[in-house]
Amino acid sequence: MSQTSIERLREYLAQLPPQAQALLMREFERALERGQDTAVATLVLEQLRKIVRKTEAEDAPAPRTDDLSRLLFQVVEPFLVEAGAPIRVGQIRRSSLQPIWQWLGRDGAPDKVAEFETALARMPASDNAGQVEALALKLQAVAADAIAELTGPGGGDKSRALARVGPPNVIEDLYSIGAVLAVREALGTLNEKLPRFLRQFGDPQIASVTSALNIPVLQTPQMLPFALSVVVQRMTAPWQIIRLAIKIAASDDEIRVAATPYGVAVTMALHDLSRVAANLRMDIKRGHFETVADNLKALHDGVRGLRTELDLRNDSAWGKQLTSIRADISNALQSEIDSVPGRVRRILRQRPEKDIPPGARIDTTEVEETVALIDFVATCRNYASELAINEVTLRTYSDLQQYVERSTEQLVQSLRAADHKVRTYRQQQVQAAIRFCQVLFGDDYASLMSRAAENAATGERKSTRAG
Repeated sequence: MSQTSIERLREYLAQLPPQAQALLMREFERALERGQDTAVATLVLEQLRKIVRKTEAEDAPAPRTDDLSRLLFQVVEPFLVEAGAPIRVGQIRRSSLQPIWQWLGRDGAPDKVAEFETALARMPASDNAGQVEALALKLQAVAADAIAELTGPGGGDKSRALARVGPPNVIEDLYSIGAVLAVREALGTLNEKLPRFLRQFGDPQIASVTSALNIPVLQTPQMLPFALSVVVQRMTAPWQIIRLAIKIAASDDEIRVAATPYGVAVTMALHDLSRVAANLRMDIKRGHFETVADNLKALHDGVRGLRTELDLRNDSAWGKQLTSIRADISNALQSEIDSVPGRVRRILRQRPEKDIPPGARIDTTEVEETVALIDFVATCRNYASELAINEVTLRTYSDLQQYVERSTEQLVQSLRAADHKVRTYRQQQVQAAIRFCQVLFGDDYASLMSRAAENAATGERKSTRAG
């Protein structure tokens, strides 16, 4: 994107209300987590965060205490997962940050934290970026040392001290945060070496990424998943991270891949696919079909990629996990696909005129929801075979085409003789049918049926006046 376009984007985003900016940030962060539209999401998030930071600086010239917490944890920001979402290796719960920060100020390094808070409060409101960065580095070093002292080997009973940090999941994240803080410079170097976007992940890109990852402190079992997470966030197709493991193992055999440290990349890819499947199920359940096509494509490509590029055994842990993901997707999609014909028939069914009460109307919201469902079935056709929904998708789509085509023609004909008491209802049925035709047969056929409906209604009125 050109500089002018970026400036226009920033100007547009700056005009939005703070609530809208916050909502956009959350949605694009979730898109990044799902691996969708990473290029767009990263760009928009970058501009939004600049605007928010600038607004905060203007509105609050005196830094707040929690600014120090943000400075400390900015290095772990790329690895954070929102509350309620299952985490994998290379991820940290956002909900763990607050109790760890409180422990640091209470037990871990209270004197240093108080000293840093005073220093931050005394900094000028502008032109202090270098000072803030230096303060952040010192704070991160102090926190890394404090966590290492608590979690590292040593005498005495540390279980009571750990319990003061928080529950087991917070303690688990404490180890991860300490490890990330300890190698913050290496992670910075990795970020600089990696391409900003990895739209392709063939041999040239794999070689480049392998070279960037060749930092000893990032090759440990604890840190490698975090380093790989950095790579995944740059990828248009995150499942392709398995190619790195296959390259390192020089084999697609899952046993040989699993025997290398990079085998964790396959575990990460499977977990991320499972999360996309969970998001898809939730979106379908809530009737949110805006991102269904993107999620279906991500799942289709990921499942096919793992099945074709890795020699997985059906009875292995990875093989069973992939089979389970496919089954979950198939069950979620099949139940929703099966419900669509019934919804279409409920709207288009030609009830006898005596059964149509005066003032009856077609719910336009229900029509648009049904349009989205028909489009959903149409989208599923593109990914049916890999997601084990081939038979139900093709059957349902064919039934919909036949029923909608037949019903639309019958409804158009019914306009010619419809009693004036039910005319509005019949016209709304025809309009709904034409919307369905647009999805199933395209704009040309929908326009043809729309003209036929107009002619039918006009012809009937002329006939009435002539009589």
